[in-house]
Amino acid sequence: MASTYLTRTLGSSSNSGTISMWVKRGKLGATQYIYANLVSGTNYGIIFFDSNDRIEFMTVTSGSHTQKLLTTRKFIDTNAWYHFVFATDTDNSTATNRLRLYVNGVEETAFDTDATGSQGDTNYLFQASATNDHVISGSASQSDLFDGSMAHVHIVPGSQLAPTIFGETDSTSGVWKPKVSPSVTYTAQGSFLKFENSAAMGTDSSGNSNTWTVGGTLTQNVDTPNNNFATFNPLEAPEPGEMPTYSYGNLQGASTNAGHINGISSLAVETGKFYAEFKCTGRSGATDDFIGVIASPAGDLGSTNINDAQSNNKTYGIRGDGSKYEAGSGSSFAGSYAINDIIGVALDVTNSRLYFSKNGQWQNGTSWNSASPNSYITIPSGNTWHFLCGDTANSQSYTWQGNFGQGYFGITAVASANADANGHGKMEYAVPSGYYTLNTKNIKEFG
Repeated sequence: MASTYLTRTLGSSSNSGTISMWVKRGKLGATQYIYANLVSGTNYGIIFFDSNDRIEFMTVTSGSHTQKLLTTRKFIDTNAWYHFVFATDTDNSTATNRLRLYVNGVEETAFDTDATGSQGDTNYLFQASATNDHVISGSASQSDLFDGSMAHVHIVPGSQLAPTIFGETDSTSGVWKPKVSPSVTYTAQGSFLKFENSAAMGTDSSGNSNTWTVGGTLTQNVDTPNNNFATFNPLEAPEPGEMPTYSYGNLQGASTNAGHINGISSLAVETGKFYAEFKCTGRSGATDDFIGVIASPAGDLGSTNINDAQSNNKTYGIRGDGSKYEAGSGSSFAGSYAINDIIGVALDVTNSRLYFSKNGQWQNGTSWNSASPNSYITIPSGNTWHFLCGDTANSQSYTWQGNFGQGYFGITAVASANADANGHGKMEYAVPSGYYTLNTKNIKEFG
């Protein structure tokens, strides 16, 4: 939702209300709003991640906050789905109940700022306004937009609700998960956004028909709290001081002009067969872009030092010129690929093999002309493997995108939407027989 927001004007006001949403973060270290309402220039309610990755949850009257919670905890896990419940009632006689924040079913109690205000303070999170909209995924001016994914957003003005209304603990795994059919009594201004209609993403499923207006380029993907898909990991620095720039919910990376820089999948596997798709969308010079895998711990593509604690000399894949790259050494392998060619990677950890396709045709000798995985690179056994995309150049810059099953390259949806044999994922080309997309359900079963 990095370039997206949703807006709606409430028809009535309330001093209480609940906002429940599942959030998967992308960009870190920057102010990003997830909810806002501006009634006037100095009267507003806002919820956002600050530049230190904390949550700020507040109402502001005449330019000064009347209630404010600023968490001590930083929310920096970009691979996890967080369930946030913001429950407020400024008329409550108990000060500690006026603003309440729950994370994954547990009430947050450690705050750098904990200001509950006075009973009866106006709650600008749920005030009606004739001129300004309530905003999901952005500020009132539709700036500082959220970069990541959202699911199951409930807006319930007039009711301060507990997290157990919306989520529950899985009896087998012990993991907090969304209720598929939560029993919520929505007030007249309430809404429930499932984002299940790709042609009308602002559709309200509460029964109230309180549709939200979509602004920007909201895209639907299959990454959900019930089945978490891999992205690139912005917390994994491939080389000290050389972090790629990520966008589109960490599914696009851009390198700089120095060092060997790469994007590493947030999920990894130690057995089984898995499939992902990548493409290089920009090169500043030579065909030194790289697509393949890396063993944990991840590190510098260009290292040839067997004792390098970062890479352990375990990077395997192909470059844009078609050469294969094994443990810091390159040699001839396949035909080249061009900008925007889609490169499929079939990782067979069980048999220690790595296969590649170009636009649906698998590498066969020096050509891309096989209907199924054929020629392969042998990878060492006994490792935990991440998918990898980046470059091996010291003085070039590259941009690359990954599809781990979300169904998009950047904001462009795949045309074919091929799922794996478990019915998971949306890939541009058919997932090879016996291979699966990289998500938590498939890893639990096969990885």
